[in-house]
Amino acid sequence: MRADRLLSILLLLQVNRKLTAAHLARRLEVSPRTIHRDMEALSMAGVPIYAERGGGGGWVLPASFRTEVIGLTDAEVQALFLPVPTRLLADLGLARAADGAQVKMLASLSPVARRDAEFVRQRIHVDGAGWHDAATHAPAPALAALQEALWLEQRVRITYERAPGHTAGPAGERPTVERELDPLGLVAKGRTWYLVAGVGDDRRTYRVSRIQAVEILAESAVRPADFDLAAAWADSSAAFVAALPRYHATVRVAPDALPWVWMPGSFVQVVSQSEPDADGWRTLQLELQTPENACRYVLGFGAQMAVVGPPELRAAVIEAAHEIVRSYAE
Repeated sequence: MRADRLLSILLLLQVNRKLTAAHLARRLEVSPRTIHRDMEALSMAGVPIYAERGGGGGWVLPASFRTEVIGLTDAEVQALFLPVPTRLLADLGLARAADGAQVKMLASLSPVARRDAEFVRQRIHVDGAGWHDAATHAPAPALAALQEALWLEQRVRITYERAPGHTAGPAGERPTVERELDPLGLVAKGRTWYLVAGVGDDRRTYRVSRIQAVEILAESAVRPADFDLAAAWADSSAAFVAALPRYHATVRVAPDALPWVWMPGSFVQVVSQSEPDADGWRTLQLELQTPENACRYVLGFGAQMAVVGPPELRAAVIEAAHEIVRSYAE
């Protein structure tokens, strides 16, 4: 409805003070022409809105103008009270603050809206932890210092433990490096925290659990004016997935084993699968990471999975099976 859209424009400008018509159009899923008509309507209603021309321009709402709007739709109330994983809030030291905010929000709602919020809270719960880390996860020690640096917008110097695959030290320790960087944002993927940071003109992502030490520097961090954390993380994730090694294999799978093909943690993608043959077996085209990874994966199914190709994978699986038999014979 147009009234809802006008209110949304007003609230967005009240928060951001200046936004382009193109940004508002994308956000509200309408055309820029519709946004311009809405701006005319707001101006005629007495809202002191005006357009700034040129590069960096947009629609502006003066900081002196504010409107207090407390009305929320049923869907908005339900969205606000969908639970955020409490462990992530605890990692950031915000669990108690979030609980207090919810209490204050509930107190400000009408009895009907309060009932809707409680309805959602009692029917949807989000637990971001996997079964293996539900009881053992501890926040990364560096998280609090990184969060402080982000709030202060200060540069940091970190000591970072390199990922597996780098040459280990004399006692088996992984090598570490020191980096000075501009912290741009923290991202939680599942229960794992990542730091998105600027290093000179480059942008990199660091796993927080591998950061051994953080020193907050006196210099202000450099933050690009157009930086968007969600978009940066999407780009980083896409680049990571694109860089993963890929190995293709063709296998036949018994009907009882088919549900287990999508094994958690196996990094296997089923590209295609055939119709079942007379015995119920299906032929699958798989995408795995490496030949070694593919061999271990196939062996895990025993006689319920057979390699069709490539020939070197079939030979490796047969040789590994012979080694298992020889080991037990000894």
